[in-house]
Amino acid sequence: MNNSVELLGYYGSDETIACSAWTSTSRELTEGKRARIEKLIRMLWRQGHETPFEKATVHFLVNTDIASHIHLLKHRMSSLNAESARYKELKEDKYYIPEDWVGIDTDIDYRVDCGQFTAGSWADALEEYTELGNLLYHKCIADLEPVLGRKRAKESARFFKTYNSQIQADVMFNMRSFANFQKLRNSEHSQLEIREIAGIMLELVKNIDGNPFKHTLSAWEN
Repeated sequence: MNNSVELLGYYGSDETIACSAWTSTSRELTEGKRARIEKLIRMLWRQGHETPFEKATVHFLVNTDIASHIHLLKHRMSSLNAESARYKELKEDKYYIPEDWVGIDTDIDYRVDCGQFTAGSWADALEEYTELGNLLYHKCIADLEPVLGRKRAKESARFFKTYNSQIQADVMFNMRSFANFQKLRNSEHSQLEIREIAGIMLELVKNIDGNPFKHTLSAWEN
């Protein structure tokens, strides 16, 4: 299953950010001040006056591999809540297989206690390995629960879950932290999976009806 991103909502706009900056003088909006919003936002960002950008937010629902979830956790953001294998048994065994692995051959052929493991490509190998981990995860919970209790069984059996296992995360950024996330993760130097997530997020924000963050996004890019 591919990673996916949904824009749940947003708060604020370029105008919200500008009014926050104008609070130190006067928040009263006139047509003349509205005409200066683009210039003000560029000046704020260029000169490092970033606090007003915290007054607007974007809110996403992400289905992501655990490795990319860890990347998200490393950023300063408004909030992040995610599906937890500590609190429930993950009944739906979602996982991610990198598309660029498909067709890269391997000659793996070995056996483990749970059966034979063979793969024609590295994508196949990862899929078989992940499915084995999922099998062991559920079996481990069932066997540990009568001895250790349900809570300990769930929280410790998740060690069998692989980094490509997918969970759902509820992620909110203010526009200051979203800019930092885009700078670091929507970059050729970042890992492909988190770069794709960052890119989708940016496109979703760019395509909000009415383009409420037009000048903010432009200020980051220039």
